[in-house]
Amino acid sequence: MLEIIVNGKPWSVPEEQSLQELVAELGLAGQGIALAVNREVVPRPQWPQRRLAARDKVDIVRAIGGG
Repeated sequence: MLEIIVNGKPWSVPEEQSLQELVAELGLAGQGIALAVNREVVPRPQWPQRRLAARDKVDIVRAIGGG
């Protein structure tokens, strides 16, 4: 297992887990969210290929509509 940080909190994930798999594990699949890893935004099409590494810092931001 790898230790990462998700929105400031420690989280354990299996080695070679992708961002897409993390999103599914967190129950956020299909929601309007954006992801950044180590302060770098990762476009949604790259989520399946982007593998997590030990000590990665993942920030998840939800889209909020307003006017």
